[in-house]
Amino acid sequence: MIDDFILYALLAGIALALVVGPLGSVVVWRRMAYFGDTLAHAALLGVALAVASDQLPMAGVGIIGVVMAALLFWLEKQRDLSTDTLLGILSHSALALGLIVLSVLQSQGFNINLMSYLFGDLLAVDQADLLLMYGSVLVILLVFSQILSSLISISANEELARIDGVAVEKIRFVFMILLALVVAVALKVVGILLITALLIIPAATARLFSKSPKQMVVMSVLVAIAAVVLGLYSSMKWDFPTGPAIVVSASFLFFISRLLNRSDT
Repeated sequence: MIDDFILYALLAGIALALVVGPLGSVVVWRRMAYFGDTLAHAALLGVALAVASDQLPMAGVGIIGVVMAALLFWLEKQRDLSTDTLLGILSHSALALGLIVLSVLQSQGFNINLMSYLFGDLLAVDQADLLLMYGSVLVILLVFSQILSSLISISANEELARIDGVAVEKIRFVFMILLALVVAVALKVVGILLITALLIIPAATARLFSKSPKQMVVMSVLVAIAAVVLGLYSSMKWDFPTGPAIVVSASFLFFISRLLNRSDT
């Protein structure tokens, strides 16, 4: 008989795997890892503001992520600075502001478990968390399925996609918002610091064996689920922190896959 907290942890990890696989594939195609880091850093500000206003941290992270995506979208239109420069400014500004807000809250007597937000607290997931996560995952996947073909076209050749009538800016903005929501979903599972790794590693692993973009999306979900299962198992067996154990498991699968892929060539 599986204890409820283990079952909840497993279901929460699978929920995250269902979205990091598809969206992580696009992140790899579009080379958007730095944008993922920016959202992750901004998530700390979302947590701080949510705690200050007595709201769910997941909601605060989602709202701040959407604001950051909108801000980046607007700044990119100015065309006076490169995207990586803008991301660096937004990322570290939000992180610094988040640290200031957290410091003020702690000085006022708020009890904040910073480690659980930074690295996740998967074994503390309850039924309410699961319902919120799966509801968010359903919305993300529904929207993602509607724009997947356009994202593939943009990733293959952005100029050709424009000629074919794809609303490139609109699709990019929607995808940014979806990524912001994924960061919010990931808060309990792997925390703020490790979400980018879970976006990139399963997708990079799947890319080694995939023959088409859609096959890569499916395989990346399977790799992410395998990483969750291995990470959760190692956490229970050897008392490792669960979030980092999941990311290390994903890295292990990547390097094993890399070795197997080289031996086949």
